[in-house]
Amino acid sequence: MDLKEIMQENVFVVVGDTIKEEKYAFKIKNKLIDHGYTVYGVGKELKSINEVDDDIDIIDLCINPIRGLELIKECNKNYKCIVIQPGAESDELIEYMKRNNIQYIEGCLLVGLSLFSKNKK
Repeated sequence: MDLKEIMQENVFVVVGDTIKEEKYAFKIKNKLIDHGYTVYGVGKELKSINEVDDDIDIIDLCINPIRGLELIKECNKNYKCIVIQPGAESDELIEYMKRNNIQYIEGCLLVGLSLFSKNKK
């Protein structure tokens, strides 16, 4: 998937600090909601991706790569693609994705929203 295709999906999980206004995970989560997407916060709100009570399209990692990798490894829910935000990447995370044939991109959902949102604001 590319960023344009990702922005046509509906249910997003933003992994990171979605509570503190100054954090990028908060900004991403709320911009997605403003644009009409269904969004769940994992990290500070829900403790695990497995707690999301919905079918997941996209997981957005906006968290320390060590913690992000832990959450992905324990995830037993289906999803279509993972977006790794700048700063959330690591060699170990990328290697894990490749080794386990997990579809991912390195990119920014804020850019995706500005270019490809289904519901332009």
